[in-house]
Amino acid sequence: MNILYLVFGNEQRNHSQAYFSICSFLGQMEASDRIFVMTDNPNFYDRLSKRINTLTINLELLNTWQGEYKFFWRAKIKAIEHICHLHPEQQTLYLDTDTFLFSTLNQLKDQLKNPVMHLNECELSQLKSKTDKMMWQQVGNRTFGGININSNHCMWNAGVVGIPANKGQMVTELALNVCDDMLKKNITRRLIEQFSLSVALSEKGNLQAAEPFIGHYWSNKDEWNEAIQKFMLKSFLKGNSVQDDIEAISTFDFSKIAIQKRIPNTQLRLKKIISKWFPSEDQAFVASKLHNPIT
Repeated sequence: MNILYLVFGNEQRNHSQAYFSICSFLGQMEASDRIFVMTDNPNFYDRLSKRINTLTINLELLNTWQGEYKFFWRAKIKAIEHICHLHPEQQTLYLDTDTFLFSTLNQLKDQLKNPVMHLNECELSQLKSKTDKMMWQQVGNRTFGGININSNHCMWNAGVVGIPANKGQMVTELALNVCDDMLKKNITRRLIEQFSLSVALSEKGNLQAAEPFIGHYWSNKDEWNEAIQKFMLKSFLKGNSVQDDIEAISTFDFSKIAIQKRIPNTQLRLKKIISKWFPSEDQAFVASKLHNPIT
């Protein structure tokens, strides 16, 4: 199996999430398994250099992968395609950084005899958000990349994308064709790469859910980020090795923090209003350090 993470930018929480996720896999990997991290900050992964493969992504390649219509998330499909081309005879598993393995890796590998994504959100035609409804109005009963989109096509969560061995080229080619055709026809961009992968994987196999094996906390990142930062700080203060961290994660109680949590919009609006009405007061700062001029 080849596992792929795609991590851009300087936001340290994203790289901490990736480290935590990687360690959740490392304890169960076999000699033939590999982890790839594509990033513009390869030095953030020096600690893992003996255990993973770091692939540096520069701005020029990223721009190329965004394609003719400059769609940033098209690069996600191209990154998956790249790993599939490197090792076509093996399974490929793409993961968002906000994921972790909580089951056995061998069970996940058995599931990957079929294509997998994190979970089935529902038929696109039945989803209720404004964005989903708009997308269905734009794509329903139309053809993209040679595929007629009908009411049975589902929107799957793309935090996990798994492709069986020897199917990488056909799946990524179809996903790119669907994606580019939607971009060409000015479909609302927000969910295009997610739906393109959903269509391609379901058209090329019996698409299954990875949810029983992989946690994906996209809707409760604040609590998980806090837990991961505590984990990283404890590791630093104790001078832990990577192996120490792998062993610590192997006993981590993943069930204590919700992986899904919906925060009402009213709560978010009220917090903004309160912050505006009652701003912080009486702030104090240390004086700037003065440097004597060199004489």
